[in-house]
Amino acid sequence: MKFVVFDVDGTLIDSQALIVGAMDVAFETAGLDPIGREQVLSIVGLSLPVAVETLVPDAPAAQRDAAVEAYRQAFMTRRIANEAPLYPGARDCLEALHRRDDLLLGIATGKSRRGLDAMLDHHGLRGLFVSLRTADTHPSKPHPEMLLSACADAGAAPGDAVMIGDTEFDMQMAMAAGISAIGVSWGYHGADALRALGVKVAPDFGALQMMVEEWAT
Repeated sequence: MKFVVFDVDGTLIDSQALIVGAMDVAFETAGLDPIGREQVLSIVGLSLPVAVETLVPDAPAAQRDAAVEAYRQAFMTRRIANEAPLYPGARDCLEALHRRDDLLLGIATGKSRRGLDAMLDHHGLRGLFVSLRTADTHPSKPHPEMLLSACADAGAAPGDAVMIGDTEFDMQMAMAAGISAIGVSWGYHGADALRALGVKVAPDFGALQMMVEEWAT
């Protein structure tokens, strides 16, 4: 049995508007200078406290903590009003892979469990995955613990798993865990940056499905 693990933000759902908008509110609330969209998207995939620290490493800890809490509140409010959409082809790909009797699917994401649960329920995806691992209970990507724990849930050896993601953090996490990786081109880190790490990059979900199926044989 092979195990396919998906990132969420920038891989399955296009949440950039929610993330950038919530971070703008968070920085304003915490009294921090505003930052650009590209900077915000560069940290997608990291757990929230690590992301904020990466963006403003010299800010006082109390100010960073205020930004983290403000982000959580702003993101939840915006998500309730308008949940991030699935990328075109995501559902078809997930359902096709789920129907195979030689594959199990999982998730490893920097999202909170509350945010992940809301996304799965909104899009009706909950029954597709045997493992749901989030940043709430694991070190931030690219630390391999989240991915290795997902493998344990599925009963899969690292050599029988592949990580699907849009960021360098996803690819680096997979490498640290001794797991294969496939990048996607439609997310928040550029395809060239992913290829520089030595991984193949899918241009769309149709191609991704074929790449996963080829890997699984």
